[in-house]
Amino acid sequence: MPIIRTVKDLEALTLTFVAELAAPRERVWQIWADPRQLERWWGPPTWPATFEEHELVPQGTARYFMTGPQGEKPRAWWRFLAVDEPRSLSFDDGFSDEAGAPDLTMPIIRAEVILEEIPTGTRMTITSTFASEAHFEQLSSMGMVEGMTSAMGQIDALLSVS
Repeated sequence: MPIIRTVKDLEALTLTFVAELAAPRERVWQIWADPRQLERWWGPPTWPATFEEHELVPQGTARYFMTGPQGEKPRAWWRFLAVDEPRSLSFDDGFSDEAGAPDLTMPIIRAEVILEEIPTGTRMTITSTFASEAHFEQLSSMGMVEGMTSAMGQIDALLSVS
């Protein structure tokens, strides 16, 4: 598993995952830039993602759904805020309704991804920032830590394929 550290900081309202990946930064960038590759790891193995839209540019959007074990399909969206290929990206992340419109009754997370070159490949740091402690607790209770850990556990196999 590529995750070397998970940090829950309730005071800062952040949840951070740090992974070390045995691939060059440009290759790791592709698992974010290519929606077909993103689908192979974004979401736990039992909840795979399908990206219907993926425009990785500032103010671009992504829309996707995850398919659960009983066929349920919760939907979500991203709004890209900054894109610095192949170093970093940031986006707002939220749930959406069936039509793809943001579900404003659910929390929105600000996500920042940093890709750093290290001697063994790339360190990827994903930091999610929550608007409130209640949002932090709500998404934690929905299994966000376990889900991201499981999802990121799929990255090594993906990176080993050209």
